[in-house]
Amino acid sequence: MTASTQEPSENWTILCVDDEPHILSSLRRLLKPCGYQFLGANSAEEAIVRLAEEKVDLIISDMRMPGMQGAEFLGIARQNWPSITRVMLTGYSDVSSTVEAINKGEIFRYIAKPWNDIEVLGVINQAFERHRMERENLRLQAELLSRNEELNRLNESLEERVQARTKEVERMAQQIRKSQINSIKIFSTLLEWREGLLAGHSRRVADMARKLAKAMDCSEQELQDIFIAGLIHDIGLISLPDSVIEKPVSLLQGDDLLRYEKHPSFGEQILLSQDDQQGVASIIRSHHERHDGAGFPDRLHGAQIPLGARIIGIADTYDDLCFGRITSARLSDADARLVISRGRGSQFDPEIVDVFLQMLLAAQPQPEKPPRQLRSEALRAGMCLARDLMSPEGLILLSAGHVIHADLIKRIRSREARESSHYIFHIKND
Repeated sequence: MTASTQEPSENWTILCVDDEPHILSSLRRLLKPCGYQFLGANSAEEAIVRLAEEKVDLIISDMRMPGMQGAEFLGIARQNWPSITRVMLTGYSDVSSTVEAINKGEIFRYIAKPWNDIEVLGVINQAFERHRMERENLRLQAELLSRNEELNRLNESLEERVQARTKEVERMAQQIRKSQINSIKIFSTLLEWREGLLAGHSRRVADMARKLAKAMDCSEQELQDIFIAGLIHDIGLISLPDSVIEKPVSLLQGDDLLRYEKHPSFGEQILLSQDDQQGVASIIRSHHERHDGAGFPDRLHGAQIPLGARIIGIADTYDDLCFGRITSARLSDADARLVISRGRGSQFDPEIVDVFLQMLLAAQPQPEKPPRQLRSEALRAGMCLARDLMSPEGLILLSAGHVIHADLIKRIRSREARESSHYIFHIKND
């Protein structure tokens, strides 16, 4: 039967194997008009040689041939060239051989002799359609693998960029927080510039309150708020005249006492516009409240008082006792602890008092080598201050623990040159 017109073949190559020349000629005449590349072999042995030399897409092999039979040949082709599609030509009487070919050669189809041309071309089209699908499947798998690898690389790159950006944001946030705290320290120092009993008070209260808050297992945010509040807890005193600030609290009377009792409220008002400092503002307003409700400005009591304010209230009072801000006389550490202990449950939160006293008792002084006393020309980057550096006016220029760096050394030497003065730096021993 005459074959119908076929679509372009994509240069498929078909190897036809048969010991009868007229069979090969018939297949050649059938396949050539369709655009297929035709290869012929008169035996299985010759076909194996052709397979080793040529790129073949489809094998059409006779079942019965002299020498090696079709089933054995197709089995060898399957083992060595598994991607080649295998089709068998067989007579109606070769059922057992056909089964053998199916088992050994895993053939795609078998075609009975005499064949129908349309049937043969239909089988070939099916075979090559399967080839196309398999090739497309392989292409899609390769593309998917490539895309997955690219996606993995992008994900890794994205994760790296996100991590790098997160670290950068965290670093910038830390710098901002550090700059903010440094600014607050400067402001606190400016407040203490008014000398008198205030010098160094805020920094000592802030350090002690932070240690106490840490002992109370406060969160990082609470620790920061408490430390900042400690630095500026007396910011409201800026509204008072020096005559009031320099007097011990126990000596204040009348209008002076009334003005003094308003300074926590005034300190809160100063921070009214600072959205991120409202926790600090609340602590500042309440740091003179008492546990029994007899404090000021709001007569809060017990748990109504913010935790940070209760902590700073103890640290503030302890420092005031030690430096004579409550009475005209300074108390020893032991006497100051005794006064705090007596205020347990009345002036102060009893639980915080217990932690505070335990903290003080546990803070045994560690034996250290005496610090080196150096002038600025002997300073080197990386040195650490063992004591606060004070100006002649009593202002804290650099606090203990500050690490010296090269630019700071230049600024110090420039200041000394302008003022014709020299500072003595107490440097920790390594």
